[in-house]
Formats: sequence, structure tokens, C-alpha cells
Amino acid sequence: MRTEVVVESTVDPLRLVALLAGSGLFDDYTVYERPGLWTFAGGVTGEVILEPGVVRSRWRDGPSATPADSLESLASFDSLDPLDSLDPRTSAASVDFAEESWTGRPSAALEAALRAAPWPVWNAYGWIAFEFASLTPAGRLAHLVVPRTEVRIEAGRALVVSVDAGEAERVAELLSGRGAPATPAPKPVDVRPGGDVYRSRVARAVSEIDAGLYEKVIVSRRLPIPFPVDVVATYACGRAANTPARSFLLDLDGFQAAGFSPEVLVRVDEHGTVATQPLAGTRAFGRGEDVDSRTRRELENDPKEIFEHAVSVRASQDELYRVCAPGTVKVTGFMAVKERGSVQHLGSSVSGELSPGRTGWDALDALFPGVTASGIPKAPAIDAIARLEEPRGLYAGAVLAVSQDGAMDAALVLRAIYSENGQAWLRAGAGIVSGSTPEREYEETCEKLSSIAPYVVPRA
Repeated sequence: MRTEVVVESTVDPLRLVALLAGSGLFDDYTVYERPGLWTFAGGVTGEVILEPGVVRSRWRDGPSATPADSLESLASFDSLDPLDSLDPRTSAASVDFAEESWTGRPSAALEAALRAAPWPVWNAYGWIAFEFASLTPAGRLAHLVVPRTEVRIEAGRALVVSVDAGEAERVAELLSGRGAPATPAPKPVDVRPGGDVYRSRVARAVSEIDAGLYEKVIVSRRLPIPFPVDVVATYACGRAANTPARSFLLDLDGFQAAGFSPEVLVRVDEHGTVATQPLAGTRAFGRGEDVDSRTRRELENDPKEIFEHAVSVRASQDELYRVCAPGTVKVTGFMAVKERGSVQHLGSSVSGELSPGRTGWDALDALFPGVTASGIPKAPAIDAIARLEEPRGLYAGAVLAVSQDGAMDAALVLRAIYSENGQAWLRAGAGIVSGSTPEREYEETCEKLSSIAPYVVPRA
């Protein structure tokens, strides 16, 4: 039987989810923040891992019967995983993976694997790598889990649902907020190294654009951090200084990441309404009211930035046309300025209604990778990225929450920190078009890296 506990709390939700992540109760967890709602998903009852040509999945035994219409999905506060009848003594880690081969669209392979979950209602959380979209993918492409314990915090109220009664009570005690440690002081990371290599990449990209190979490409650079990192503390410190569209923190199978996504890649509700929010065009932000006002005016009137944004919106429309009912695709809030931590962007919203028979996975397939993190047209831009850069992994991929009724919320992974096998790094890119200059695009990467570089906390 599942256990539900409600905790009333006036403690900052950021502090609470960081406390849960650092508690040691969970080897694997994800945190996903949407406006007004923080979700902590801890432990594993189901798991899907996608690799080139192979999808691996494992599930704890599901309930024989749970009324699917008695619970709601991730679209509402009470949309928690109804893992009734699961034995808390059995974890997914004690179950062997089942492996199946796949070809074709990776999103279809993920959808099929999750459809095999043995529960009528579930929520899953995880990540998708940029190479998910590659014609020659390498490395782990996606990792999604259905949690053992899920916590939703909004409006001063936390709802804990778990298949382990003891774990639910321990989580509720932590949610009281008593004894939460202070966040350690950060050690800012220098964002300037690597300029010469990056500028040469930009120059090469501009040459290829001028030769007609593609219209736009996002060229990024990886910035190693020269010391071990406390990812949870970095998330807590950095989130307090950022204004993301979504934020996330995860530790899955030893891979850690935290970030402050400026952009919603795809949002689909249970009724089939789909939306994406492309951002393109950038200037620094947070340098004082006068400077910010001046750079905002520059952003709104710079032909290069306006062109970069307009072609990104056009591309997003074209992608939604592929999966939406005729006449439903529309653009709203065109070229509104969005303040995202250390930078400000031009942003627009593009939405539509999925065609009959289409799902959120079709929408993800159409929109992934984000046009503002890959290029235009996408296929040659992705090929160019493979030539110009080392593999990206989670950078410019997505973190997502998805449920069995088709609801999906996926954020573009930018402004993030990554850590694996004792090594940590940052990464940032800039959109390259014909009018780009290597020096300006390098400065843009420095501006974006400054959304997280000042808040990196060393591991004690």
C-alpha cells in the first residue's frame, strides 16, 4: 500500500528539495521545478535506459488493479505515482534489466518502453542527451525513472507519496525544515579560458554558413572545473541568483547535473495542447539598471539578433506544423524580452493542438533538439556540431517529466553544471549566423556561463 503524508511548511521550497537531495536517503533522485511547483522524485521503482540500438528497462511488480481514473497525472497537484501493492522491500535495482533492440525514432523506443510499465498511472522523470537526435548516436541517450517516493511542494504545502511508509515518514520529518545546514560558500569559476579555440570554431562556422551549408548553428565550448564540486549546494546557491523557466537537479546512476533552464522545449497537456518557447538573441543582464536598459534596447534593435530570433521562431512553427492539426499553430508574445539570470533574451511562444493520433512523444520528436541549441536547418547544423565539437551529452538535451496520460514537460538543458567520475564541467554556446563575429560570440558564451560559474561550490 502506498503512504501519503501532507506537510504544511513555510520553508523555502528550494531549501527543502536541496535538503532531500543531500539527505542520503536516495541513491537516485531528480528535482524538477516549474512555476509555483517543485517536484522531488526519489528512488527507483521503474527505469528505462536508452542506448544506441538497445533499450533497457526494469520494473518492480505492479498492482493487479488500480482505477486509472481515480488519480490524476502530473498536470495537477495530486498527480503522484499510485504504486499501491508494491513491496517496499523490493527495489528496481534488485530486478534484472530486460533488453530489446530498437531502430528508427528514439522517441518511439522510449514511448514503447514506458508503455510497458505495469501500473495504470505513473509519472517518470529523467533526461535526454543531445545525441538522441544524431544519425550516428553514441553513449547513453536517455535515462528515465519512475520514483519510489515523490514529493510535490506548492503554496506552502508538501504532499509525500511513497510505497515505503518508513521512508515517507523520514521525508516528512526532513520537510519540517529543522536543522537544514547552511549552503557553503561558492568558489567562482573563471569563464575566460578556451577563447582561442572557440573563436576559431566560430570563424569556421561562419565560413560554412557563407558557403551555404546551413543558415544557423549553435557552437558551444566546454569549460572544465579544476576541483570536485558539490552539485546539490551549487544548485541551491545558483538557483537563488537565477530566474529560470525551469530548474532541475538530478543524480541518476552516478551522473549528476543541475541547471537553470531558460527555455521550455516542449509542454504538452493531457488534452493535446502543445507549446514551445524558443529564445534566441542575447545580451548581458544584471549589470545595473542603466546598463541593462541600454543592452535591452540594443537587443531589441540589433538586426543580427532579430534575424536569429525570427528564423528560430519560423523553424519552431514548421516543426509544430508536422504534428499539429491544421490552423491551430500560432505565435504569441513575439520577441518579448526574457530575463534569465546573467543574460536577457528575445523570446516567443509557439503553440498548437496535436493532430488525432499524435502524442507528446511525436511533439518531442519534432522539436528535439531545440532549434535554439542546434541550428537551422537542423540536420546539417547537427552534422556541423559533430564536426566542430566534442560530444555534448546532456548539454543542449532535455530534462523532462512525463506521465501515462500523455502530459509532458521538457526543458532545454542550458546554464547547467555536470559531474561524473570525479570530473565537473560547465558548457555554453552561441548562435552563429552570417553576421556573427568570433569575438562577440565568445563574449556571449562568457555571459551565459556567468549564470552559474559564480555559484559553484567545492565539495568538502
